[in-house]
Amino acid sequence: MNESRPRGPLRDKPLRYPGQSLDEEIRRLQWDIAGYFILAVVFIGLLVLEWWRWFRDVPPQPMAALFLAVIVVLISYLRIRQLERRCRGFVLGRDGERIVGQAIEELREKGFGIFHDIVGGDFNVDHVIISRHGIFSIETKTFTKPRKGEAKVNFDGERVTVLGKEPERNPVEQAIASANWLRRDVLEKSTGKLFPVKPVIVFPGWWVDETHSSKRIWVLNPDRLSSRISQEPQLLTEEEVHLIAFHLSRYVRGLN
Repeated sequence: MNESRPRGPLRDKPLRYPGQSLDEEIRRLQWDIAGYFILAVVFIGLLVLEWWRWFRDVPPQPMAALFLAVIVVLISYLRIRQLERRCRGFVLGRDGERIVGQAIEELREKGFGIFHDIVGGDFNVDHVIISRHGIFSIETKTFTKPRKGEAKVNFDGERVTVLGKEPERNPVEQAIASANWLRRDVLEKSTGKLFPVKPVIVFPGWWVDETHSSKRIWVLNPDRLSSRISQEPQLLTEEEVHLIAFHLSRYVRGLN
């Protein structure tokens, strides 16, 4: 080892921030969009060159260049539109995660442990709250609202509907699976103890009907999160809260 080589001053890697996974997806999509745009520009340039050669009486192939340019530009245009739609969806989801993340950051003042963007394989847990009242795995769902009418989310104890329709991906199954992964694959493996983890789905900006509550999962507006947690009985000791936060911090830092 070269002892003269300077070392970085940071001992630990930084924790992840709200929406970091979606930020990474957005950057990948933006590079794809840029690639297709450059490809289209290149073929437009080739088309211009061919027509210039034709006007200059250089043996041209303008029709072949025109045909090829039209095909490439059309494919690039359609692909860019598709990527832009996906990118807008990721931006909406990222902004929702950041808003919820900023809101729950205030719970640190109460001694809660707060973590964001816990990555596991091809999915992530948006937020995790650790407190004396338990461990809460937060799944953020951000949907565009209708221009007119009531923006309402219903939960009947089993299924979630948004404006009367079920989302393409079942958020209840997703949230429960994420909570189980956090409980068994992360916390139990690292601490040797099996702690209960409450799955929670939040819909920022939407009115959520909580008439049919469920013990296994919460579905609510993020503004209700703090009060719901404070109403829960204390399940963990202060030592257990610190133990869980320490091991989850080690897991997250190991991802970066």
